[in-house]
Parts: sequence; C-alpha cells; structure tokens
Amino acid sequence: MTLSDDALKGAIEHCAREPIQIPGSIQPQGFLLVIDEAASTVIQVSANVSDWLGLDPQSLIGASLSSVFAEPERLLQRLHALPDEEQNPFHIGEVRFLPGSSAGQPMTMMVHRHDQVLIAEFEPAGDMSGAYGNVYPLMRGFISQMNVEESIEALCQRSVAEVKRITGFGRVKAYHFDADGNGLVSAEALDEDYESLLGLSFPASDVPAQARALYLANRIRVIENANYQPSPLVPGNNPMTGAPLDLTFATLRSVSPVHLQYMRNMRTLASMSISIVVRGQLWGLISCHHATPRRVSFQTRTACELLGSVLSLQIESKEAHAANQRMLSLRRQIVQMLAAMADLDSVTGGLRTMPDALLGFVGATGAAVISGASVDVYGETPEREEIVKLADWLSGRDPHEVFRSDNISRDIPELPVLASSVSGVLATAISELHSNFIIWFRPEQARVVNWAGKPEKSVSPSGSLSPRNSFALWQQTVRGFSRPWDDMDCEAVTELRAAVLGIVLRKAEEMAALADELKKSNKELEAFSYSVSHDLRAPLRHIAGYAELLSDIEGSKLSDRGVRFLENISESARFAGTLVDNLLSFSQMGRSAMRFSDVDLNAMVESIRREMLPDYESRTLEWKVSQPLPVVIADAAFLHLAMRNLLSNAIKYTRNENPAVIEVGSYEEDGKVVVYIRDNGVGFDMAYAGKLFGVFQRLHRMEEFEGTGIGLASVRRIIERHDGTVWAHSQLGHGATFYFALPKRG
Repeated sequence: MTLSDDALKGAIEHCAREPIQIPGSIQPQGFLLVIDEAASTVIQVSANVSDWLGLDPQSLIGASLSSVFAEPERLLQRLHALPDEEQNPFHIGEVRFLPGSSAGQPMTMMVHRHDQVLIAEFEPAGDMSGAYGNVYPLMRGFISQMNVEESIEALCQRSVAEVKRITGFGRVKAYHFDADGNGLVSAEALDEDYESLLGLSFPASDVPAQARALYLANRIRVIENANYQPSPLVPGNNPMTGAPLDLTFATLRSVSPVHLQYMRNMRTLASMSISIVVRGQLWGLISCHHATPRRVSFQTRTACELLGSVLSLQIESKEAHAANQRMLSLRRQIVQMLAAMADLDSVTGGLRTMPDALLGFVGATGAAVISGASVDVYGETPEREEIVKLADWLSGRDPHEVFRSDNISRDIPELPVLASSVSGVLATAISELHSNFIIWFRPEQARVVNWAGKPEKSVSPSGSLSPRNSFALWQQTVRGFSRPWDDMDCEAVTELRAAVLGIVLRKAEEMAALADELKKSNKELEAFSYSVSHDLRAPLRHIAGYAELLSDIEGSKLSDRGVRFLENISESARFAGTLVDNLLSFSQMGRSAMRFSDVDLNAMVESIRREMLPDYESRTLEWKVSQPLPVVIADAAFLHLAMRNLLSNAIKYTRNENPAVIEVGSYEEDGKVVVYIRDNGVGFDMAYAGKLFGVFQRLHRMEEFEGTGIGLASVRRIIERHDGTVWAHSQLGHGATFYFALPKRG
C-alpha cells in the first residue's frame, strides 16, 4: 500500500499508545483465575476455562476457592505464605481441581499480587526429565565457568549457547541496545536451517517504549504459538478497579497483534525473550526463535530467568570494572594537566605544555581553549573564526552543563560552516563570569549499518501499522556523525572543569589579597610622597630665591661662567619646584573626596583654551571642537585638570606644525561617553604605549619637549577614579589621539 506521511505517522503514534499491559485476553496455553484475596473468591476468569476445566466461565464467578480446588486448606496456606511485595509470578506448586471439572491432571499454579487482586495462572504440570532435565546442574556449570577476563561479548555468546541447550529453540541471539535504542546482535547460537542474524541491527521502533517498560518489569516473556487465538477475560474489567486488568507481570499475557505479525513475517512461530537489565535500565535482550510452535515449561523459564539475572549482574560488574579503570586513567590525565597549570600558575599556560594529554583525555582529534580574546588551538580544528562563533553560541547556554553533540549540523544548525569541518563537539565553560571554554572536536566518522531488513514501516488496509516482511541484510551508510561522546567523557570533563574553576578561584583570592596589600602600599606611598613633596617645597623655593638675589646683587661681579652656573641653578630649582608641585597634586588625587556634578565639556574646553592662550597665541593653531560636546557627571575640578593636561600636551607636541590642528570630539559606546583629543603633532611609537600613562615616563627627550612626566599619569588616575578608562593611538610623526571613557551616570 502506498502511504502518505500523515497516515504513517498516525499509525506509528497509534502503535506507540497501544496499551499492551491491558490486552483483555491471555494466550491459550494455560488459563487464568483472578481472586479476591480477602473473600477467597474467584472474581474474574479467562474464557478458556471451558476448554481446560469443562466449566462455564460464569459458573466460576463468585465461587469460593474451597468449591473450586481440591485440598483448599493447603492451597490457602500457600497463598497466605505469599510474600507481600511479590509481583512476579510465584510458584505455588501443583494443584488439582474438584471432580466437577474435567481437569484430572495436576496443573502448575503461579500467583502474583497486582492491581488489587491475586492473579493465578495455570499450566499443565511439567517435569525436568528428558534432554533438558538437568537444568540446575547446567546452571551451576554456567556460573562456575565465569571469570574476570571473559569479555562481555564472550559472556553473551556462552549465555545464548546455554539458553539454546536448555530450551531447544532453533535460534537464540543476544543483542544490546545503543544510545538510540537500536539493537545490535552480538551473539548467536542456531541450528543449520536457521538464517544467521549475527552482526545485524534491529531498529528501535521494533521495540516501542511501552514494550521496553514491560521487558524491564517482567524479565521473561514466552509466545508458544504466533497463530494462537487469544482467550478473553470474563468479565472484561477487573471488578476491584472497574478498569481492564493489568497483566504486566502475567506469564500468559496476550501480546500485540502487530508483534505476532512481526513474528510470522520472520518465519518464527514460537519465541521467548529474556531481559538483560543493567543498573536498572534495559541493556538488551536474549531472544529465542523457533520455526514451529514450542512449549516452554515453568521450570525451564525459571532457569532461563535465573541465567538472565546472572548475566545481567555479570555485565554490570564488567562494565563497572571497565568504567572504574577508565576513570582512573582519566583522573591521572586530569592530575597531569592540573600539575602543569599549577607549575605555570596559569590554566591556558599549563594546557599549552600538554596538548597530547588535552586531546587524548577524551579521544579528540582537536581542541581549543578560549580565554578572553585568546584562542589556543591544538590538533585538527575548525578555523578560529568558527571557533569564536561556537564560543558565542555556547555563551547562551547554562555554563554548568557540559555540551556534547555527535552531529553538529543537527544540533547547531546556526553554524553550517562549522559542521562542514567537524561533526562532534564536547565543550565546557571554565569561568563563572566570562565566556571562557575548553572545546574538543571529533571529525565525521561515516559508517555502514547492517540492518535486519530495511527499517521502515507500512500501513495495512485497515490503517494499522504493519511490520516489515523481509529481514534480509539491508545496508545504510550513515554520514554527518562523529564517534559519540559517552557519559564518562562528560563526567571526566565535569571533574576537569571543577578542578580548573578551583584553580581560578584560588588565583582570584590570591589576586584579591595582593590587591589589598597593594592598596595599603599605595596609601603609604601617597602619604610618603605627600610628605616629601610638601617638605621639599620650602627648600627649593629658598634655593630659587637666593639664586635670584645673588644674581641681582653680585651678578656684575661674576664671570660669564659664574653667571651661567647661577642661571642653571635657578632653572633647575624652578623645575624641581614644579616637579614637587605636580607630585603633591598627583598624591592628592588619590586622597581627595570626589564631588560629582554636571560638567559641560563645551564650556570646559573653551575655558582651558582661554587659560592657555599665551602658550599658542603666536602660532598658527586650528581648533576643531565638535558641537555640542556632552554634559557628563564628574568631579569638575579633577576633570578640568585631566582635560588641561591632554590639551596642553596637544599644544606642546604640535609646536613644529604649521598649521597645528587640534580636534576635540566625543561619541557613545557600550553605555559610556568617550571623549578624544586628536592632534597632528610628533606622535609616538605604539611599541611604548604601555608606558605612556606611568609616572615619570617620557617618550621624547626633555631637550625637545619640556615636562615632568607626571601629566598623563595624573590623567589616568583622575579618569580611573571616575570608574573610566584611558588609552591612546598614534603613528610616529603623524600625530596622536588620546581617549578617555566615562560611564554614563543617571
């Protein structure tokens, strides 16, 4: 039948909602009685009691157990001994019915509590004789052969061989579910006339979610004949709940018609499934197939269920051992990387010394470490531009979560160029405040999947889902995926992140302590400089004054050489006095309280121009002041001093230009007001820009341009006290531009 997408989607959804735990019927290889435990009466039966007991189903409804069973007292004793929490069928033993029934043979009775009732199931009593009679000795042998070195694959292969020997099924296979729910057949034992399925994959849709839940709750399921006619329950609902009886734990529970068709399409008329449960999750199944109907006795099922439990525990143990060994290896590598970070007192520096450990840590082919504006790459990685875009994308996620993807085009469609170079990404943030990350990459790993038949569904003429008809090998090439990152990769990355954040936090605490010490030292230095500069002012003024008096009184008696020496003394004393005054002013900047008010920069610039007119009135100087300059909230006196220093420098360093051009302007950026002073003077070499705003730092000789080397240091201190920043750009011989940014204050 040709399908529309909507019809197929609807059929799949209907199948996923099928209430398979309440089918309203059972398989006919036995029969069922539902018992009101408090009243010891039968309240619901399967219709096929007429076949097994020769009794009308209605005649049993409301009947007491004493009127149904021979030796009822013994039966009641066994029922009372039933464990309170027992949900799985509990073997009561063999029972007989009263002579009024046609069941002369003993029946095996299994009981479990569920859905507010006792559910009793009956099958013909079997024995342990014959080819498969020595089940428990075989089980002892199976367990005794286990050893630590045996791989999971070898253990599964030995398990399927043992199950086949116990049950006599024509084909027994074991498969493990992957992360997507697909099952890969990893072990198989079969007769010659059965087709091998070893190495083939079964799609996740073959075992829908509600079926997986039942496999987890009830560890064994048998279908003796896929062509069976189900026996309905009478009455249809559980009298205790008024709803269909929940047969989750019932051995005889009827199964979905879709699954029965699936079996027939597979040319399998009898099947048995044994759940492999590891850490509370359905790890896989042992699946038994037979081409003809086949009965499986209670004793055999019990032995297989025991084998499945032992196998589950062994797999869990082996996986836990392998996980522990791997985690130990990962932690050794974490310790190595952390030691390198500690030696260099730097996260990025430490990782640079151990690129192989960083890559091998999670089996990556490439990695990137993003710290601020720095992007370090190792191995095979995308272009840096794409890595930065990925970091920006990761910044929008929860920083406490490890991000992993084995298919970037599927999970990050916003970065198509990234997906063209890698397929797998594993990333973690290494800062609580900044967009700093460690990112690992894996390339595409194209693979061929061998499916047991083309994994597609069809819809029957009635509109229900129909399983595929062929289970022959069908190959599919899967592209766009990397080798997947597993849970242990993420766990190890989480541990690394925690350790790195610990180092960063310790470093931050050390820096905070250092900042406190530096703050104390700065205060002491400011006090010292204030004291020294204040105490030096008087002697320097005395030197300058006496030199001037000496020149006036005794100048005519001095030689030309003496007059020159006296002029040098006066000039040096005046310079020293100016230097001391500037130092005193500089030290006061860190001690004086800030008084914020509205400051009109237009008026301030105009005022400074008038103040400094004597310094440039004889020159050709062109002013370009953008109108209007903004009004800022600042300390007017301090900001005036900063602007005066910057404009004074612009006037000084353009003295050789004709005309000199000084430009003052502003703009807003990132919530700040940026003011700039640009000139066409001598400029400076950007290689020394880091020294520009330090105390006593000069980039030009004093013989060329006078000054004490404190002006720009004062500018920086003033702007930083306003919570602002200051910087400059220049090209030697082509002028300079000085900037300062102030936060906009409400």
